[in-house]
Amino acid sequence: MAKFNMRNDKNPMPMQDPILRGKNFSEVALGYTEEQAIDEANRCFNCKNATCVSGCPVNVNIPEFISRVKVNDIEGAYAIISKTSSLPAICGRVCPQETQCEAKCLRGIKGEPVAIGRLERYVADHAKGENAEKEPLNGHKVAVVGSGPSGLTYAGDLIKKGYEVTVFEAFHTEGGVLTYGIPEFRLPKKIVKDEVDKLKALGVKFERNVVIGRTINIDELFEDGYEAVFVGSGAGLPNFMNIPGEALKGVYSANEFLTRSNLMKAYKEDSSTPIMKGGNVIVVGGGNVAMDAARTALRLGADKVTIVYRRSMTELPARKEEVENAIEEGIEFNLLTNPVEILGYKNESDPRDMKNGTVTGVKCIKMELSDPDENGRRRPVAIKGSEFEIPADTVIMAIGTSPNPLIKQTTKGLEVNRWGGIIVNDDGKTSLDGVYAGGDAVTGASTVISAMGAGKIAAKATDEYIKNKQ
Repeated sequence: MAKFNMRNDKNPMPMQDPILRGKNFSEVALGYTEEQAIDEANRCFNCKNATCVSGCPVNVNIPEFISRVKVNDIEGAYAIISKTSSLPAICGRVCPQETQCEAKCLRGIKGEPVAIGRLERYVADHAKGENAEKEPLNGHKVAVVGSGPSGLTYAGDLIKKGYEVTVFEAFHTEGGVLTYGIPEFRLPKKIVKDEVDKLKALGVKFERNVVIGRTINIDELFEDGYEAVFVGSGAGLPNFMNIPGEALKGVYSANEFLTRSNLMKAYKEDSSTPIMKGGNVIVVGGGNVAMDAARTALRLGADKVTIVYRRSMTELPARKEEVENAIEEGIEFNLLTNPVEILGYKNESDPRDMKNGTVTGVKCIKMELSDPDENGRRRPVAIKGSEFEIPADTVIMAIGTSPNPLIKQTTKGLEVNRWGGIIVNDDGKTSLDGVYAGGDAVTGASTVISAMGAGKIAAKATDEYIKNKQ
């Protein structure tokens, strides 16, 4: 009979020291050792009714892969994960397991759930990762717009079914938000490259520096012989508050700030990419992107980094572990606070003064939460007369993103909702025949794993669509 580890708490994740890691871009979480992984795996009951699987958007057979870890069969565990997930090393690092698979774990009823994400990362990092089997070429080809998590998943599922798959990426490097959005200390770019290289080895073709809607449009892809197109172009259009001062020098969208650091390598000492470093940095927002921007600014040499968020810590939408990491590293939180104006330097006696138009601070107002509405949500309400100023040299707006309108503007008949998200049915099908979409281009900014789930659903629907056409 199997011997289970009945300890209620997870094996802690080995981490870099907070003081040291705040000054480098090396990965913060160091990963489980073999002993820790096997010990954690033995906490899993291998439930017959595996509720954890229902919490996974790509339906990884979690009890089965963990049972392989228990006997140190890492290759077997990797093979099981790879049946449904194309990006296990990435998911193990950045997916919000605490609200998905781990939230359904029965061990979480009287303690902490099994550390499913940490075990997935361990398997992906230590397996040789042999390429999955693929069916012979079937003579059909499909196009993918964007090489983020939804596009890569869609491409991986269809290449295994024998399709010829070409992914069109607007940037000079593959990976989409995995490359430009998530910092090196959370997701090393080598991990992303390795996952992309596995897809290339399976036969997926990548065309970089191709902007769909400018270089070529969706109608032209069909003219070139593609029988279906999947739009996984993400949500790269940043949102702003439309308050005075947002055009001042030193104000960034989090999208631009992180792209300069991650994709354009501004974090490297010998980089020529311009980016504001040092001084006081204010990050507006409370999601994972806000945490990424704040922790990046710290590592770039900021003297002080403050997150300004209009609700309380209870409503903070970022992952708990990312908030804890930020606090450990010295990031300050100014909660129940909302910016009303960004202040700038102006030398009226010398219009040629180079400091003119640069950020000097943020004028804020204190907030209080209203009584819960019918949905239980408490709305932030400004407290009259509570305005105050925070000194700042750089302001980073991390209040969300929207899908870029370019594809809608250049694709006749493609329906979108009022904020620009592409409208799809439950199978990921758009208003156009043969065109599918998923990920942030549909939902707006969301999680990596939900985007992957959308890619899987659309790939299955595309396969059925092309087979039915025959």
